[in-house]
Parts: sequence; C-alpha cells; structure tokens
Amino acid sequence: MKKKVNPVRNSGRALNPVRDLSLSGINPTGIMLAEQRGIISNGVKALVLLSGGLDSMLAAKILMEQGIEVTGVSFISCFFGAAKAEKAAQQLGIEFKKIDFKKEHLEMVKNPASGYGKCLNPCIDCHALMIKRAGEIAKKEGYDFIATGEVLGQRPMSQNGGALERVKKLAGTEVLRPLSALVLPETEIEKKGLVDRKKLLDISGRSRERQMELAKKYGLSYPSPAGGCLLTDPAFSSRVREMIKNWPQCRPKDIELLKYGRIFWLDTRKERINTKGTKLLPILVVVGRDKEDCEALEKLARKGDIIMELKEVKGPLTVVRNPNVKIQMSNKIPISNIQIPKEMDVSKLELEEIKTEEEILRLAGLLTGWYATKARGKTVKLEVRIKK
Repeated sequence: MKKKVNPVRNSGRALNPVRDLSLSGINPTGIMLAEQRGIISNGVKALVLLSGGLDSMLAAKILMEQGIEVTGVSFISCFFGAAKAEKAAQQLGIEFKKIDFKKEHLEMVKNPASGYGKCLNPCIDCHALMIKRAGEIAKKEGYDFIATGEVLGQRPMSQNGGALERVKKLAGTEVLRPLSALVLPETEIEKKGLVDRKKLLDISGRSRERQMELAKKYGLSYPSPAGGCLLTDPAFSSRVREMIKNWPQCRPKDIELLKYGRIFWLDTRKERINTKGTKLLPILVVVGRDKEDCEALEKLARKGDIIMELKEVKGPLTVVRNPNVKIQMSNKIPISNIQIPKEMDVSKLELEEIKTEEEILRLAGLLTGWYATKARGKTVKLEVRIKK
C-alpha cells in the first residue's frame, strides 16, 4: 500500500488549521510555514509573547528557523487587546492563545511595585505580570521556555539592562529575548541547548533598521511601532487616575465607562460619611458624545445604573453610576421636565457640593440637556430609568 505523504513537507504532524493557515487559504501574505521551508521540528516548544508588532514577530521567526515549535500568546486587559497579535500569529502561521487578565492587571495598575512611566503606564510590572502568567501556562502545558521580542535599550526606561533584570525577578521566570540575546547574559535556556545561541541576534538601541531588514527578508508586514496601550495616553491616564482615587475598589467594568463620552464626578468632598458610618464615594456621570458613545454606554450600563435621555429632542444618553446606594424607582419618572439654560459654563458647576439623590439626578439631567444643543434655552422632557 502506497504511503500517503503529509502535505506539510511530510513533517510527521497532523494538519492543524490554526498553525497551517496558509494551507487553508487564511494566510494573507502567503508566507511559507516552517515545515514548508523544509524546517523540521526539533521537539522543543516555546511560548512567545506576541504584541502584534514587528519585534515579537521576528522573535518568533528566529526561533522557528531553529526548528522550535512556537506558539504565540497575548493578553487582554482593560487597556490593550490581542487583535493585532492574533493577526500576527495568522501571518506567522502559528498556534495562538489569548488570555484575559483584566482583573489581575487592573489591581497591579493601582499600585505597581516599580512605579509608572510618563503617564499611568506601569510597563515593567506589566511585562513581569505577562511573563509570570506565560510561565504558568508553559509549566502547565509543557512548553520548554518563554520568549519575547524585547530589545535592549529600545525603550530607555523599561528595556534597559536593569529593567529587564527586574522583570525577570518580579516574574519569577526566565525569559529568552532572541533579538538581543548576544548582548545580554547567557540564559539557562541557552546553556541547556534548547536554542542555538550562535543563531540569536545582538540588536540593541532605538534604531529599527535591522528589524526592518529582517522583515523584508522574511516578507513580514507589520503595523507602525506606536504604542497600543491606553495608559500611555495622557488624557485617558488622567481619567483612570481620577477613578482609582475616587473608587479604590473599581473594577474592569467601571474602567470601560471611561473610554466613552464626557466624564463628571459628583460629590467629591473628602470624608463624607453616611448615617451608618460608611464613607460615601463620589458618583460618576458619563454623557455620550455621539451615537457610537451612546450605544456603547447603553451596553455598558449595569444593573442599578441610572440612564437618562431626552424624550423629544435628539441628544446624548447619560449613565449615572452611584456606588453608595441602589436608588429605588417606581414607574413614576422622578424628573419629567427640566429647564436647560441658553448659556452655561460647565466648569463652574459646583459638582463637589451635591448632597441628595434628587440633586444628583437634576444635575445629571442638566448635563444631558446641555449637550443637546437644540435643547439649550428650552424646557425639555427627560426620561429617567434604572437598568434592570
């Protein structure tokens, strides 16, 4: 009986629809897989942290050329996702894992051991957390080592020698950095012969010329190196910083609200205590800017949130989140009509002096009407409802 030949260079492995994307017509660039290039797996398995950028793609390619079976992994937080990394994995033709660690990551962001960068970006602790989680996956699933695309000196604060060593210490796991391995101390991964150190690279510094040359060599397409983390954005970082200050126990679903609309905090006076002796937290009001914002806020509103909309005039949707109490509402609408001034300086509103639930609702209603330009100078009907 004639022996069937495996279409992937008779590598001895069964066809995997994720790894062998070019065979299923999904590989958009037509890049040949390791098996198609005649590279046979040597039995070593690596878990490579993929950001979706060029450096992590190159780290994976360098290891693949040594016959190492590479799997990409990316993490999803409140501040970055895995979409670009998933596309990179498809282009490389490798298996891919995406891990949601929003809750764990947010707790780290609140109090990072190594502090922040220019904004609220705790890059060293973030890298360490991802590598730590990757190490746990590697141990559980039988990977031999972890690798990243980090380049020595590319980012002066988070990728200098001391920072890379601190990442290793915080993560509690050794990591291989194929692009800079020859200018870094030899790792146990290399000493054990899991990789051929001589075939690793000595890239360092901020220039990307060598990476671009390698991308051309491998036929890789890649996005611009602009950061994909929202915590590097000054405006958004300011929103998150204020939320952490006002709501120390904030959760990922609270952070999501900050990505949309105009943000207002009501009743931010210090140490306001209720009759039970509990400190009362400020109330968050988010007023949508456009249709996309309003649709997103409607979906993000959770049980107990107050939602406001104008009944007869086109305007924004507003979400009020009060962490202190669940406002009980009957079928009766608390506010049916509200007068919107023709002129108003929002910055001069006394947001810190709001005391009662009625004042909260009236001010939120005023903001809702003010940002509907056709409502200014008129008395408008306001619909107020509780998210069930």
